[in-house]
Amino acid sequence: MPDLILSIAAARTLHLAAQGLLNVRRKRAAKIDVLDAIRAMGALQIDTIHVVARSPYLVLWSRLGDYRSSWLDELLAERALFEYWAHEACLLPAEDYGLYRHRMIDPGAMGWKYSAKWMAENRPAVEALLEHIRVNGPVRSADFARKDGKGGGWWGWKPEKRSLEVLFTAGHLMIARRQAFQRIYDLTERVLPDWDDSRMPSFAESQRRLLLKAVHAMGVAKAAWMGDYFRNSKSRPEPDPESLVDEGALFRAQVDGWELPVYIHRDHQALAQAAADGRLKPTATTLLSPFDPVVWDRKRALELFNFDYRLECYTPAPKRRYGYFSLPILRRGALVGRLDAKAHRRERVFEVKALYLEPGVRLSSALAADVAAALVRCSAWHETEEIVIGQCDPAPFRRMLRAAVDAG
Repeated sequence: MPDLILSIAAARTLHLAAQGLLNVRRKRAAKIDVLDAIRAMGALQIDTIHVVARSPYLVLWSRLGDYRSSWLDELLAERALFEYWAHEACLLPAEDYGLYRHRMIDPGAMGWKYSAKWMAENRPAVEALLEHIRVNGPVRSADFARKDGKGGGWWGWKPEKRSLEVLFTAGHLMIARRQAFQRIYDLTERVLPDWDDSRMPSFAESQRRLLLKAVHAMGVAKAAWMGDYFRNSKSRPEPDPESLVDEGALFRAQVDGWELPVYIHRDHQALAQAAADGRLKPTATTLLSPFDPVVWDRKRALELFNFDYRLECYTPAPKRRYGYFSLPILRRGALVGRLDAKAHRRERVFEVKALYLEPGVRLSSALAADVAAALVRCSAWHETEEIVIGQCDPAPFRRMLRAAVDAG
């Protein structure tokens, strides 16, 4: 069978369809849709910045629209989800727990996320903490008072927080639930009482299944993109995707203008053909989190969408170009711009500090109407009644956008 040939637009469409971002959702979301969306993505990255909604909730809003944020917390507490290191710290479907056990058993390979030195030097205190949890039940880091007056990242964490994190990375503790977004740590055997390591797939099988999940979630994938999705390999994916083509789990395709092939999961064969034939029409316009799977791999976003994206919240303010927390704007299959937003919840104002369209994006009333509709939906979900629009580039778009927002 000859390789399927996709235009770059068709490749984007297939990617968005796999990610649940092709069309605006018409039916009101239910709780099960939250779990299904995470299963489709394979992982939901966690981040604590909440200038707008915290990232995991915003990623789901981009796909589900006006859903209840509390459902995500409930699914974690109900054990339908678990937290662990995937792309980064992520919420993951409970059925995938076994795929990550090899990381827990060999935490030394997890880099900065685990400190063997800390464990060795503080073993009595770490074991005492485990015993405290065993006897007294789940804990938060906040349950332990700081004694040194310091604070900050890993290097400034209080001892109990460091110990909780290394025990979490090593699989001795899990996140039982979250309270006001704070992690509640408990013994793994209490969170997953039925788990037995005899059910753990081999390392090779775990790698194989994670690679297949990555390709399924991306819809279309270059080999160089695969390992980053779940951070299970570096530049060379394992196993070689060609071996998965030979066994029929993946099939190969070509994208116009790209030298190397792309790979598509066999479950997406009909979807890929529809994309190639022009039968899939991207209609959704929405705002994306900086930690959305569509843009979390900056190189992939550049190659697939010609969108050069960097998150600037860690950049000193004078050196920022687009703002502290710029949200990519997805419109009908293209990333057309980005906006720096802030939800002032107490004042019930959704502020667009600045909005930048990509070079070559044509100004039109239809573009303004689509972006305005996305802003109105996002503002309503935040329960902020007023939308304030600051700087726009190009400047004429501000008037067009303001008129479209006011028109409703």
